[in-house]
Order: sequence, then structure tokens, then C-alpha cells
Amino acid sequence: MPFGEMSITLDDVACLLHLSIRGIFWSPQDVTEELVVELAVDYLGVSQGQAQSHVRSCRGSYYKLEWLYDIFVHHRVASSWAYATRAYLLMLVGSTIFADKTFTLVEARYLLLFKDLDGCSGYSWGAAALVTLYRYLGDASMYSCKQLGGYPTLLQCWIHEYFPTVGKRGENWNPAGNCGLPRAMRWSYRQGVLKVDDLRPILDELTPTDVIWRPFEDHRAWRVFDEICLYRGCLKWGETVFPYLPDRCLRQFGYRQYVPSPPLNCMMAADIDVDWISYHQSVVAVIGSSTVATTPSEVEDGYLEWYYRVSHPRLVPPHRDAPRDVPVLVYDAGPSDPDWARVSTLIRRYLRQVNAEEEDPQFSDLFEALHISRSH
Repeated sequence: MPFGEMSITLDDVACLLHLSIRGIFWSPQDVTEELVVELAVDYLGVSQGQAQSHVRSCRGSYYKLEWLYDIFVHHRVASSWAYATRAYLLMLVGSTIFADKTFTLVEARYLLLFKDLDGCSGYSWGAAALVTLYRYLGDASMYSCKQLGGYPTLLQCWIHEYFPTVGKRGENWNPAGNCGLPRAMRWSYRQGVLKVDDLRPILDELTPTDVIWRPFEDHRAWRVFDEICLYRGCLKWGETVFPYLPDRCLRQFGYRQYVPSPPLNCMMAADIDVDWISYHQSVVAVIGSSTVATTPSEVEDGYLEWYYRVSHPRLVPPHRDAPRDVPVLVYDAGPSDPDWARVSTLIRRYLRQVNAEEEDPQFSDLFEALHISRSH
């Protein structure tokens, strides 16, 4: 962002989806088509012939989501609850946190997660969701990638919570009226009209006052903050490993942002599972170098200078003749109310589009409205 780094964190996943953060990482075994057939027979309760025919139609080690739904309905009617539960859970994760770009298939190896229905709650499902989304976001950042896999609902609801002035959304209930539901259920989809080229300058114009830095403080009755969300290290799910770096987005945890350590190289990580279990050491290192923020967007001296030196704070490239050294921004006090923040953003966006100057009398009323909105 123009004012520093932000990220989807484990705490965001816990509050938005109510998935467990604590738990073990999963290390899968490779599955052949023959094993995929055996798994379907043993744990989904289908016949050998049905399983073989289906696996052949999938042309790989997958199950179709529609097929799993039919199995679920069949076993539910027959009161075969273990088979019905596995079919439902595999269909659920395959259409949400483990969704791939087909949006119709799920990897058959995930059925191994539900062999023991009593033990499957022991996995870190929150980490699984986050690692999968990180992987697909990494793919989507490449120019050649045209589609985002993973669970876009998680990303979209995260945007709704932190950036009240960006995009369209419907609100099913306000936070005060929640009765313990996952926070993502607060939002409903609304079709927007802006394209990527329209959104880039809007994001470049955002200031710290356009962000709700800690949106889940009114949700703590249902999801208490877990200090493991401040773990700095590698997250693993299957063969996918990604660095998790809360020291780069400390303002989302209520701390002053300092210049963070260099990124981790997860290829050099010796034992990720041990690091995860002994998370306390990394938590102490992350917050020991900071202090509790006195204002939501507070940063330590030197942070923005460092950030503008090493990063790319703007999505829209500067004019070719513009100086390379981007000045560190100094922000005016902005509106604290989300509605006033949106008014302020819309006015500022229009004034920028028409290249308005404050000295121009024809825009004096709009500039006065902008100053009024900022004071709220």
C-alpha cells in the first residue's frame, strides 16, 4: 500500500471463517489412481466399479464435487453417517479453502484427512486455508496468470473489513448484531462496475485513515485473539510452504510498525513443525522490538523512508520524467467514521480526475466539503 505493508493473517482467517489456527500441519502421501479407487471404496462407501468408472472420468487423482454430493445424499438417506460425513467434508473443503481453478474437482488425497473423523479436528485448518490462498495469490501476481484459484470469498471479505471505501458490498448484519457466526457471513456479494485499470489509482490514493486497522475487536466474544497469530516463520500444508511474516503488518495487531527483518527463505527451514510448536520464541522476537501503537496507523521513525526505498508503493507507474525518489507522505488527520471516509475518498477521487486546484473558485465548494468530511 502507499503507506506500508498489509496482509491476510491467521487472525483474519480465524475471525472470518472460524477455522482453528492451532493444530498440526499435514504431510500428504502420494496417491495413485489405484489408491484413489481404494480410498473411495473404503471411506466413501461406493462399489469398486463405481469408483473405477468415476476415477477414469476424472482423468487423474480427483473426485468431482457433484459426485461427492450425490454420495452424501445417498448415505444420509441410508443413515450411513460416517460415509456421508466424509463425502460432505471433502466436498466442503474442495469448494472453499482448497478450491482449484476447475471449481468442479477436488484432489482425492484430501480424503486422507478424514479417514479418522475423530482426529481431523487436530489439523491447523486456518493455516491450510491461508497457505492455499497465499499460493494462488502468488500465481495470480504473474502476468501470464488469468484466473485466481483458492477461496476468493476469504480475500473479498478481508477487503470489505479493512477497506470500507473500496468496492461494492452488501451487509447482512452489523457487527453488534452478530450471534457468533463467522464474520465472513456479514457480507454479501454486489456486482461492481470498476475494472482493474480503474481500481489501481483508487488504491494508490488510499491513506491510513481509509483503513480499519483492527476490524475484529468487536468480534472477540466469539474469537479471542491467539498469540500464535504473531508467530514468524514458515507455514506448511502438504508440499506447499510459505513464509508468514506478521512483523511486516504489525499495525493490524495494534503495534507500531518498525523496519522488519529480511524475508525468510523457507527452502532453508530445518524443521517447520518444530518451529510451529515452539512459536513463543518468534512471538517474543516480533513484538519485543515494538510498542503498542497510540494511533492505529503509527509507524516508527525511518519506516516509511525504508519502505519507499525498497518497495513499490504505487500500482500506477510514475511519469517517465518524474523523479525516482518518491517523497515520504505526510497524512492529514482523516475521518474516523467509515461513511465519512467514503465521502472523503469519493470527493478526492473526483477532484483528482478533473485536475482541480484548490485556488480555482469553481471547485471551492467541493474542497470545502472535502475538508468537512475529513474533520469527521
